[in-house]
Amino acid sequence: MTDRDGGTAGARSGREAGAVVGAAVGDALGAPYEFGPAGAFSARFPDTPGEPVAGGGWARGEATDDTQMAVLVAESLVERGGLDLPDIFDRFRRWAAADPKDIGIQTESVLTSGLPWDLAAAVHFNTTLRAAGNGALMRASTSAVAFARAGRQATMDAGRRIAALTHGDRAAWEGTAIFHELVRLALDGADPLDGIAEVLAHVDPDSRARYATVLAPDWHPDRATEPNGAVWPCLGSAVWALRTTDGFEPALRAAIDLGGDTDTVAAVTGGLAGARYGLDAVPRRWTEPLHLTLPGFGGRVRRTPELLDLAGRLASFG
Repeated sequence: MTDRDGGTAGARSGREAGAVVGAAVGDALGAPYEFGPAGAFSARFPDTPGEPVAGGGWARGEATDDTQMAVLVAESLVERGGLDLPDIFDRFRRWAAADPKDIGIQTESVLTSGLPWDLAAAVHFNTTLRAAGNGALMRASTSAVAFARAGRQATMDAGRRIAALTHGDRAAWEGTAIFHELVRLALDGADPLDGIAEVLAHVDPDSRARYATVLAPDWHPDRATEPNGAVWPCLGSAVWALRTTDGFEPALRAAIDLGGDTDTVAAVTGGLAGARYGLDAVPRRWTEPLHLTLPGFGGRVRRTPELLDLAGRLASFG
């Protein structure tokens, strides 16, 4: 059995699982270094590939709100059998009301505003004019896998619509749409870096120049004009980590060593690298301790086997 690009169906399923688990692993691996200095991961593990550690209020292998929200999206898609935006928003709101260990300031404002799903983010943006954080991008690995088989337009549109639930700035929508499409290319067996110019042609013109800058081959995160908590340098940093390394593990090391919003940059990097290199490239010493809980949803712990099951169900979503 072969996929559309002639590779085995098993290879594609490995890439799909790699995207979901890779993002969660990146999140958990990067969490203890959040807002710390550049180079902290390599300083701790100068002569070894590195291990999950506890820190920053997170247990060893514990994934953060990035993966919690990604799982909420995935479970909605699977259980509802399609893209049900009000249902996703209700799950987000239930989670936010249950006092999660970490939640973005803007995301919390939107989800606790009491406004309906189709107004809350827009009202927040129109009031604050600040909504270009990476909080929608960080949770996009599961939806990227779910919509990949539907083609470029469908996957990019889905990325925008899910992002818009919490982020009113179009820049956040477009960053999520680009991530969706890069994952789609990787799942199809292509090198996503080769497709960036074509992807940019399908980005809203008001955001295109900004993303063209951070996704250019000669861009380096040191040239960012905003912290990597913003959506465009976060995505640019993840693509840079993928471009300048030759495997899943070195890509994650490069991403975390940038410092700043390390869990999210590593989650985005892990999603891209997992889609490119596949699940077999994700080391077991990183997947074995991986776990998360979902506040507001009964306290059940999701571990790697549950994430793999979700990935398999998402892969057949389209």
